[in-house]
Amino acid sequence: MDAGNSRRAVLIAGPTASGKTALAIEMARASGGVVINTDSMQVYGVLDRLTARPNAAELAAAPHFLFGHVDPGVRYSTGAWLADAEKVIQEAHKENREPIFVGGTGLYFDALTNGFAEVPPIPDKEIQAVEKLIQGMDGEKRRAFLGEYDPELAERLVAADPQRVVRAVSVKRATGRTLSAFQRDTGGGLLAGYALERIVLMPERAVLRRRIAERFDAMMEAGAVEEVEALLARNLDPGLPAMKAIGVREIGAYLAGDVTREAAVAQAVTATRQYAKRQSTWFRNRMGDWQFVDPFRAR
Repeated sequence: MDAGNSRRAVLIAGPTASGKTALAIEMARASGGVVINTDSMQVYGVLDRLTARPNAAELAAAPHFLFGHVDPGVRYSTGAWLADAEKVIQEAHKENREPIFVGGTGLYFDALTNGFAEVPPIPDKEIQAVEKLIQGMDGEKRRAFLGEYDPELAERLVAADPQRVVRAVSVKRATGRTLSAFQRDTGGGLLAGYALERIVLMPERAVLRRRIAERFDAMMEAGAVEEVEALLARNLDPGLPAMKAIGVREIGAYLAGDVTREAAVAQAVTATRQYAKRQSTWFRNRMGDWQFVDPFRAR
């Protein structure tokens, strides 16, 4: 933790199903703090269970902010999240409450602590055009494609996932300037001047794989199918971030009669495990100076 400052904040990162919610609530109850969502999927409404948002009992245990406050039809951005987070930080400071950020989106944490590039709004039609261009590309082809627009970022990215590639390419096409160039102009993060306790929860791989499978089974029992059914009934643009939440495509295929329930669950569990692996790689590469903790190791 950084010392010498009366203002404190806690940052709890980690792959999906690593026990972040439980730790955040425990710390919030101990300090009288507030829990602030730092996960790009848990911001969306409708998908309560599918995105593993805190349940009613957990929400009642401590003040929670930025959970489910965005309509799935909105293309919410890191910049929008930062603007919302800034308001919560200001209110927490007024009430002398410790902000506790918890989630699995590394980019949100990076923007929070290191600043965020002030990129002009990118038209939806530009984003959709780039999404069509990268359809069917694997990771290496996406990286090569990104390299044509932003070589610096293409070399730096740990994984050329579709969302980041679309973001960077659409920025270059719309503004004529690379996202890397914008990022070099970032100022300090919102928590400049705060003493930070920075934690990454990193369970053993076998434990995490088991927890992911158990949790998805619980999600299905708790209403994930009905959530996806309600989401699909809105006929939203499939390119919207909320429509790409893990489980939407798999459960959608089950609802359409294309796969069995068991197959849908197996596919979603596999996709979640792959996502957790990418998250873990990102945290190790970008958060090496954070405190890494195995929350399930016997003490």
